[in-house]
Amino acid sequence: MKEFLQKAKASAITIATLDGKTKNRILNEMADALIVNLKGIVTENIKDMEAGKKNNLDSALLDRLLLDEARVNAMAKSLREISILKEPLGRILDGWVTDDNLRIEKVSVPIGVVGVIYESRPNVTSDVAALCFKSGNVAILKGGKEAEHSNNAIAKVLQAVLIKNNLAKEIISLLPDATREGVAKLIKEDEYVDLIVPRGGEALIKYISSNSSVPVVKHDKGLCHTYIHRDASPSKALKIAINAKCDRPGVCNSMETLILDEVIAKTILPGLYKSFVDNGTKLKGCAKTREHIFIDPATDEDYNTEYLANELNIKLVTGIEEAMAHIVKYGSGHSEAIITENYSAAEKFMNAIDAACVYVNASTRFTDGGAFGFGAEVGISTNKLHARGPMGINELTTYKFKIYGNGQVR
Repeated sequence: MKEFLQKAKASAITIATLDGKTKNRILNEMADALIVNLKGIVTENIKDMEAGKKNNLDSALLDRLLLDEARVNAMAKSLREISILKEPLGRILDGWVTDDNLRIEKVSVPIGVVGVIYESRPNVTSDVAALCFKSGNVAILKGGKEAEHSNNAIAKVLQAVLIKNNLAKEIISLLPDATREGVAKLIKEDEYVDLIVPRGGEALIKYISSNSSVPVVKHDKGLCHTYIHRDASPSKALKIAINAKCDRPGVCNSMETLILDEVIAKTILPGLYKSFVDNGTKLKGCAKTREHIFIDPATDEDYNTEYLANELNIKLVTGIEEAMAHIVKYGSGHSEAIITENYSAAEKFMNAIDAACVYVNASTRFTDGGAFGFGAEVGISTNKLHARGPMGINELTTYKFKIYGNGQVR
């Protein structure tokens, strides 16, 4: 492990000083290589899918694990989109001249060596590798065991492009010891690793945050809510609510609880109920909700659960204050939405709710690096310091001060 990390750290200066034009060319070569090796990647993914079925992975996890021709093409497209993003390094963020006639510039620079620990989705391997590469960082990747074959195939393709360009393969590499013990070692190596980004289940996040001596930017659970205010457009509310839950239930920006003003329950709940049932959603609700539709009761534990499946809680409230109180109690600071045509209510919600992403009249499913124009994301941070929300190339930079003098002493 130590020898591997030493090599990774040594390669950091090379990628940090690589010019933008060269990085962009290499990213496009990586995209080309993914397409050339598409059949091989899909073949390796089939091994993971077969193992997943044998291990009784649920349908949502299998969907996250799947790589087919369309998804590999999407991975390549993501790399091309990242290549055309504005260069994140060397930006002068601020500048001034001091009383001592020192010229000071605050300039964006890479973080260094970034370890990313994730589960299930093998496309994360290429997305994160490309984002780290574009932002001048070394990427150490630790995917889930369930995607082992897929991740290895993708990493080998990307590393082959690095080697072809006379760059160290350690600039993009999988953690050689992918066991729990290997992860435990990685997160203690603050001499070589500058940042850890965990994205996955609640237990993983809690373990990394509690045990890491390397700074951590958490991609925590997505307990997302959609609140249908009394002044909502029924057609917008229906369309947004169905999308927020049913489009891809197994992702972190999917809605887990639908909140609804009780004064409009009679008019809007029947249509919502029918649409969710048609989409196969398992529904649970508070006592007030169950006066209108026949569903299972929702418990306090349910409100605290990130289902990552086609399950949904429904909560009726007296108004916006109770809705916000519910979100404050159960929300994870990820993504929250209000559906309303009332400007004052919208602004009150937007200003009061403490989350990385807050929406008016739109689905929480948009909390995504690609949807935000970042090409992809390393994760969706629920931290408040350094990075918050989708982490793109700019969130993978820090800054340093460059000071220009002419013989000054203090």
